[in-house]
Amino acid sequence: MLDYVFLVVGFALLIKGADFFVDGSASVARKLRIPGMIIGMTIVAMGTSAPECAVSVAAALKGSNTMAISNVVGSNIFNLMVVCGACAAFAPLPVKESTMKQEFPLSILAAVLLWVIGNQSMLIGRTDGLILLGVFAVFLVWMVMEAKKARNQAEEEEIAALKDWQCLLYIIVGLGAIVAGGDFVVDSASAIAASFGLSPTLIGLTIVAFGTSLPELVTSLVAARKGETDMALGNVIGSNIFNILLVLGIAGAVSPMEVLMENLIDDIILIGMSAVVWMFAWRRKQISRFHGVLMLAMYAGYMGYICTR
Repeated sequence: MLDYVFLVVGFALLIKGADFFVDGSASVARKLRIPGMIIGMTIVAMGTSAPECAVSVAAALKGSNTMAISNVVGSNIFNLMVVCGACAAFAPLPVKESTMKQEFPLSILAAVLLWVIGNQSMLIGRTDGLILLGVFAVFLVWMVMEAKKARNQAEEEEIAALKDWQCLLYIIVGLGAIVAGGDFVVDSASAIAASFGLSPTLIGLTIVAFGTSLPELVTSLVAARKGETDMALGNVIGSNIFNILLVLGIAGAVSPMEVLMENLIDDIILIGMSAVVWMFAWRRKQISRFHGVLMLAMYAGYMGYICTR
């Protein structure tokens, strides 16, 4: 019973911690007049990806490496099909041409890079982790350059209500809650999986992936409701890039991770679903309500597949 209590407490800490972290970080970004898409791709994506990072690194440290990989791949599929799909079902998501030509392909290339690395030796070693971190560093430099360019072209925006000391407090408290929550989730989820005879891969793809993706879901839905569609889409794409390059990069550098054939299959599914959503967006320069409902249905089919394989 305590495992279930700790699991709920862990998810609560993850969600609330990410909430505080995003509020504080986004307020800083607003003060610097950074546009919504850049905020979503960087500050908000980093904040909402912090649960995946905490869970995957904690799993790597505890030897549950298959959960680390399945958590990232499962979270990315959830982000793309459920978070993006739910936002589109609520309100059509316009997609800028620059996003379709740059950020969207980059997220697909990150998934392809993961498959190539994993397929070579069925292992993400420390060297592989450093390679992923190196690619992430290049991505981050590119995002900083884009932010500077966008800031020079942006009009003056209303400064966020949070004061400087409040921003700092929100960030520190948020990160502390995320780290503690990630530790609770890994311990309790592993214990529950063992008690039911379920594999860590299945738990990572379902319960843990859903729980760590809740911040992305809540943040993107709120952003879409407020008309910040650029931030909602940027959050999803940015989080998926962060999860593969940064999260698995750190986890691999900390402790080598065995790659299962199931992980490679799920990564191929992620690549395929990403390509489908990219085509949806390319045709009409938006992800429509119909596309959103179709994406949710595709995810339901995927859930049925992983629960029965």
